[in-house]
Amino acid sequence: MIDTAIDTKQSVRPAPAADDVPPAPRWIERAAKAAVWTTVPSGLWRIAFGLGVPVGASGEMAKFAGDQHPGWGAVYAVALSALAETLAFLTVGLVRPWGRITPRWLPLIGGRRVRPLAAIVPAALGSAILTYLSLASVCGGWANAMSSPDSPHGFAGLVMTVCYIPLIAWGPLVAVVTADYARRTLRRR
Repeated sequence: MIDTAIDTKQSVRPAPAADDVPPAPRWIERAAKAAVWTTVPSGLWRIAFGLGVPVGASGEMAKFAGDQHPGWGAVYAVALSALAETLAFLTVGLVRPWGRITPRWLPLIGGRRVRPLAAIVPAALGSAILTYLSLASVCGGWANAMSSPDSPHGFAGLVMTVCYIPLIAWGPLVAVVTADYARRTLRRR
């Protein structure tokens, strides 16, 4: 009898109707997970730079890190990396149930259905912006940054490049996962 009382108190809000959205294909789930992992290497490099780890920067770039270490530069690097990882993690919501019904523990919106366009529009815009930034950096910005005398060169430049190259895939991966989410959620209308 005590168990029954506890159960009724916990279910304050009625559960939404049964979810009739088909599950995402396995390869789409893998694409969503890959989107999360694309931000990890650059985040780790950025945090190391922000904390003053010698990453091969010189001149103004090293001066910026030295001036900001261990203060606001480290806070900025950690915050930017956490923001990027959080945004990348939201891609997983497009293949999980919490992308269609918000978790109950969220204040105010917990347990409610997510309107498909409320997820599709920001994800599509984010994908477009990320893809544009990736193409811009590959086509021009990256070459200019690497030709700068302050940028890391040699092995340090190779490490930085290897850490930032996965970001090129972030936008297209989000686009593929978003397109599948739209296909699965909007088809029942």
